[in-house]
Amino acid sequence: MARTARTQGERRGRGDGERQSRGDREESEFAEKLVNINRVAKVVKGGRRFGFAALVVVGDRKGRVGYGAGKAREVPEAIRKATDQARRNMIRVPLREGRTLHHDITSSYGAGRVIVRAAKPGTGIIAGGPMRAIFEALGIHDVVAKSVGSANPHNMIKATFAALGHATSPRAVAGRRGKKVAEIFGRRDAEAPREQA
Repeated sequence: MARTARTQGERRGRGDGERQSRGDREESEFAEKLVNINRVAKVVKGGRRFGFAALVVVGDRKGRVGYGAGKAREVPEAIRKATDQARRNMIRVPLREGRTLHHDITSSYGAGRVIVRAAKPGTGIIAGGPMRAIFEALGIHDVVAKSVGSANPHNMIKATFAALGHATSPRAVAGRRGKKVAEIFGRRDAEAPREQA
């Protein structure tokens, strides 16, 4: 009897460990950031039905990020729906040296306007609220960002994603123009001494 109970306990413990390690692997693969949670009400014949709306940002910390919004009667379900939507709608952003953007970008969505600037190593993430969550999930380590206008987290996130959608790499620009990356950078380097003279 005692041996059977111990064996079941051991089995149960081992199963929990396996589940935890699988959860850790999933967690390490994607960073999930809850940006905003809001209580919403639906007016029906008998009164009001309360629910929750969640806004979530998901990224792999290697240049892919997405956002999603979900509504449900309970908070965990709303977060789950938002996370699923964010994983489906992920975009890839080219990063310079895996730590910052290649160039500065200004973009807007609705009344929200954002300015995102590439930064030197060691600058860190200088951004507030929803924008910080996006950059952390994306894997950017050095960036300076400013939100002008609407402080609505939905508008800020959509404006930031619009900006990240315009981000390009020198390789992509060279490919579009039918040139080599060295040609694009070489011309700028050649002009610098001429300007100094």
